[in-house]
Amino acid sequence: MAGGWARDGAVNEQIEASVNDELARLKARRAPVGESLSHCAECEEPIPERRRTAIPGVKLCIECQQERDGAYKARGGINRRGSKDSQLK
Repeated sequence: MAGGWARDGAVNEQIEASVNDELARLKARRAPVGESLSHCAECEEPIPERRRTAIPGVKLCIECQQERDGAYKARGGINRRGSKDSQLK
């Protein structure tokens, strides 16, 4: 069921596109690149060999990575596909 001038399925396509964009952003953020460091980039503690082989390109030790993952990062909550402002212009 579409509302207004939208065709059938348009809302679901917008939702799927937003979900796919977010998944792609998360995958890109999680994929380390380059060569693993032998020591943490933040605290200089040695990074265990098992961690370096399990996650190629790792730059942080487990403790520093947990701190970084737990830190709140504000993001803009703008839905560019479904924004009413973009539809009014």
